[in-house]
Amino acid sequence: MSLALSTLLYEWRRYTAAMVALAFSGLLVLAQVGMFTGIVKASTATIERSRADIMILAPKSESLVNGPNTLPARIQPLIYLNPNVVEVAALGGSWARFQNIPKDGQKQVTEGVQINIVDPRPGAVTLPIDYSEDVRRALMEPYAVAVDRTALGALGVKAGDMATLNGRTVYIRGILENYPNVNNKQVVMSRDSLRLLGMAGGDDKTGPLMVRIRDASQAEAVRDQLNAVAKDTYRAWTKEELSKANQKAIMKEQIIGIFLGFSLFLGFLIGVGITSQTLRGAILSSIKEFASLRALGVSMGSLRLVILELSFWVGIAGLLATALLTWGVAALASGSVPMSFPANWIITVAILLLVIAMFSGLLALGILKKSQPADLLR
Repeated sequence: MSLALSTLLYEWRRYTAAMVALAFSGLLVLAQVGMFTGIVKASTATIERSRADIMILAPKSESLVNGPNTLPARIQPLIYLNPNVVEVAALGGSWARFQNIPKDGQKQVTEGVQINIVDPRPGAVTLPIDYSEDVRRALMEPYAVAVDRTALGALGVKAGDMATLNGRTVYIRGILENYPNVNNKQVVMSRDSLRLLGMAGGDDKTGPLMVRIRDASQAEAVRDQLNAVAKDTYRAWTKEELSKANQKAIMKEQIIGIFLGFSLFLGFLIGVGITSQTLRGAILSSIKEFASLRALGVSMGSLRLVILELSFWVGIAGLLATALLTWGVAALASGSVPMSFPANWIITVAILLLVIAMFSGLLALGILKKSQPADLLR
């Protein structure tokens, strides 16, 4: 075991402040990334958990987050010309004004909601794989809707209640799990119920298309085949490819970019400020030990390397603390605030924390000048 690592393990209390500073610097960034990315995943959860292997979007769409998301209805039958395609269905939806029907002194709630469409027949491409059989059967009833459990309080309803969407009566027949959305509350219904409510729109336009193929492992090949014959009328994406594009699109939003940029800058300043001062204090408290090493013939260059290695191990400990804190925050938020942590951002934060630790170590090297062997004789 190296001298730097054994020093950290033996005198870990002296370095606790540095580890905590690094942990909170990482948490400052990851918590915001997790929340922003989680909002996107929550709004597209019915897609990501569906049986679709390929998504068909407008030719100029770069994601579902922004850009045109409607297609001419004539596109849907053309997708069946590919022999690998098994099922094609339009991703329908709408916006509506939701109102509960208060009773027993209950408060009236009016809320704008996003309507998501599923086809409740067994194995449908639009039906998420985690929907229970009870929910699927419930949505087959005309005017039946389902909402996530976390939205019940905000919408002022419970299972079995009546409510209205744009003034038309609907019935809360299904309660979903793990579909929270802090941005917009979501209501799920069948395609037939949407038509009965008069919200289906015209027949000449359709939403993005969800495509299921015979062999899911051939998704990329089928995507390329569809794009080769598209003639700029649509663009095919694999579901995984579109998910990454959605995450990238939300991170490009100006206000979110400002928040994350400021968080990175603030995290760097806080991390360097506290970590460097903690390292300087810890080294100063052990200055006689460093002076003894110099008296034994250890060069100043070797001592500097010890300090830099010590900074590196402090950075590693800070990374572990960041992982623990981030896991704790995500656990606390589960069920109410959706959170997701893309791998590229985890790597970015890990590199940032190690850079902070090493830079702080460089700033603390000057304190070694006080490690004079002659001071041991005083």
